[in-house]
Amino acid sequence: MKIDRMRVYVTRDKDRPRVIVALDTDDGLTGWGECYNHGPDLALPPLLDYLYGFVAGQDPTRVEYLVNLLIQQCRFPPGALGLAAISAIDHCLWDLAAKAVNVPVYKLLGGAVRDRIRVYAGVYTAPDAPAARDEFDRLNEEWGFTAFKLSPWRIDIHTHRWGEVIRSSADYFRSLRETVRADYEIAFDAHAKIFEPAAARQLGNALAAYDPLFFEEPLRPENIEAWGDLKQGLNCTLATGESLYSRFEFLRLLQVKGADWIQPDICVVGGISEMRKIAVLAEAHFVSMAPHNPMGPLATAVNVHFAAATQNFRILEYRLPRGQCYVYGGTQVESREDETRYVVDPYLPKDGYLELRPERAGWGVEMDEKAMQDDGYVHWQRRVPKRPDGSYAFA
Repeated sequence: MKIDRMRVYVTRDKDRPRVIVALDTDDGLTGWGECYNHGPDLALPPLLDYLYGFVAGQDPTRVEYLVNLLIQQCRFPPGALGLAAISAIDHCLWDLAAKAVNVPVYKLLGGAVRDRIRVYAGVYTAPDAPAARDEFDRLNEEWGFTAFKLSPWRIDIHTHRWGEVIRSSADYFRSLRETVRADYEIAFDAHAKIFEPAAARQLGNALAAYDPLFFEEPLRPENIEAWGDLKQGLNCTLATGESLYSRFEFLRLLQVKGADWIQPDICVVGGISEMRKIAVLAEAHFVSMAPHNPMGPLATAVNVHFAAATQNFRILEYRLPRGQCYVYGGTQVESREDETRYVVDPYLPKDGYLELRPERAGWGVEMDEKAMQDDGYVHWQRRVPKRPDGSYAFA
């Protein structure tokens, strides 16, 4: 069996662009993978075309061999775009290797260590407590979710006194705890908007009194030692890692004791191959895995197989393929912005968990190539806020 073709689809996942990759073999199998689109989405197809030259004609079951080649041919360590492209190719190779022997991918990873994968729902903003309760209850009734993630920001952090920002966030979490069911777990994602570790610690400790599931990424990722400083004296579970690349950056984070849970993205770090190495490092440091997964249903499928075979996995970020987008409440008009169509049979929660599909080979999902072509590309770019003095803040 040899790889003889690559196809790249630039399509959409509701209101966001996605880059989906297919690798075909000479005996009729197809493996599928998904890139993380960091922003310049249209830069990925030519990069993938370049990388394809290294795997064309190769045996796709030699996954570690080929992924190592893609990493080593980069004279300088690959960053955001390079690793996103390698991630998708890695996904394709694992899918092909499993389909070649007609088993789920997790069977090739040593088999399942758990029967199902717990997920949490991202609500993504900070709705008033009664509205949050209604949304939590709806998601619980329909899908069984008992864990949710919100923003901690109730007021503009650039135009208000920092102490008032902290007070409003703590009051908000207190009101949530008084309003929603006691068994619901609530995490907060600060989206790397805080500059000083001391300020991040102040916010985390204000939330800590109300028992957050975790406090996510309050700081930028560049100065890893600052995360070790932040965690000293922080009284709640600290989670980070979506903006880090490769086992080497995660090793530094773990060495400075900069996180309780890490959140690598399987479409960012170099695929499931690199993700497993990161998990082993984390396990040796008694740190749990809570993968970053804001992507589409194919990325979710890849994460399911990783989580199934990883001992120190805790919980997976999850977005429903139909309904709300990234903003609380979602779109109100029936349109293609309400639905992701390129996976025919996505993994859907039951009682707050994703069930394994032991009877299906590869990732266990069917792809719809016509939907990818019909839905096509949608442009999106991140909004960068400005402070009152006119300078740009962290996006």
